[in-house]
Amino acid sequence: MKVLIKNGRVLDPSSKTDAVSDVLVEGGKVKKIAKGIKEKADRVIQAKGCFVMPGFIDLHVHLRDPGFEEKETVETGARAAARGGFTTILAMPNTKPAVDNANVVNYVHQKAKNLAKVNVLQIGAVTKGQDGEALSDIHEMVKAGVPALSEDGKSVMRTDLYYRAMEIAREEGIPVFAHCEDKDLARGGVMNAGERAKELKMPGILNEAEDVIVARDILLAHRAGANLHLCHCSTKNSVQLIRLAKRQGYAVTAEACPHHFTLTDADIPGDDANYKMNPPLRAKEDLEAIKEGLKDGTIDVIATDHAPHTAVEKGLSMKKAPFGIVGLETAAALTYSELVQNGYLTELGMAEKLSYRPAQVIGSEKGVLQEGAAADIVVFDPNRKYELVKEDFAGKAKNTPFLGRKVTGKVVCTMVGGEIAYQEESRK
Repeated sequence: MKVLIKNGRVLDPSSKTDAVSDVLVEGGKVKKIAKGIKEKADRVIQAKGCFVMPGFIDLHVHLRDPGFEEKETVETGARAAARGGFTTILAMPNTKPAVDNANVVNYVHQKAKNLAKVNVLQIGAVTKGQDGEALSDIHEMVKAGVPALSEDGKSVMRTDLYYRAMEIAREEGIPVFAHCEDKDLARGGVMNAGERAKELKMPGILNEAEDVIVARDILLAHRAGANLHLCHCSTKNSVQLIRLAKRQGYAVTAEACPHHFTLTDADIPGDDANYKMNPPLRAKEDLEAIKEGLKDGTIDVIATDHAPHTAVEKGLSMKKAPFGIVGLETAAALTYSELVQNGYLTELGMAEKLSYRPAQVIGSEKGVLQEGAAADIVVFDPNRKYELVKEDFAGKAKNTPFLGRKVTGKVVCTMVGGEIAYQEESRK
């Protein structure tokens, strides 16, 4: 199918392109980028006033498949991704069974091939069953196509075991994605350890639960020669540690989630589990540090940590409900509203954090919008002002603190490999 995207503002971070042009897509590739393309096409997408960017890449998604399909599946998660402008998503391994062998990797990849409209890459667990006692079959999982290792949802507390996993990751040429949390310091907390936790009589999670593991993992990875990617950074000290490591030339990258640069613990209205995520919403000084880290490049990537749960689970008290919120459908709007409109990122910087830099973290050739590249493209309307409602969510779950929030910017079309994976009804 030949598709022509007309008169959009083309934003390609890899070439620093920022210009109004047409984009011609044919055979799953970008055939031509120029003004006034006259070729006939099977479909024409009018993108005047819109950004045309490389498809977003989310390095941090929970698809809950296999084992927790009542929350999400590969198919429904991919549908949510397409609605949010994500053309490639990386699934975390804390499923049931955990993704600790090639068979489970193959199951997810085959299911995605059959049912998903976006690219799905399955991350491999560091340890068997994510129990932290014995290493997974890392070499076999790499052969099956895992792009990274992670023990997401927890840290590997046995330092010797984790160090060996980092050495293997270096040998295999893949990064380690670290969820940094000292479980002993977390002490069963459910929100940030601050004044709001005291007011709500909720057990708190100290910033140091994250900070000490960030420091440990940076040092371990550097010694092992591994590429370290720090997931969902949330504290001021984490940002400072990453900044220092980068100045020293360490191979470390980092991501932040929209909820951590949009909300603080002071925004939690009461015992509402839709505000319960891990790491938790922090203090204002932490939020400001995250935004400054994104602005100056200390934090490389925006990821969602999309974590769907059932309405029943999230209807429980924060003391009993599971951690996590959905994020695939809201990330682009929150990034534009909070960071671009407030001067922390340029429009090109938004594309860089959501597309180009995530691709670089995993050594992918995606994340670019150039002639000859794969036609993974998102069309984003920066002029749309609206309120987030349940109808905006294409996945199974709606567990988010952002329902009712007024935002600016909307994904109107997502293309994967030259095929339309999502298009807003009014633009069809």
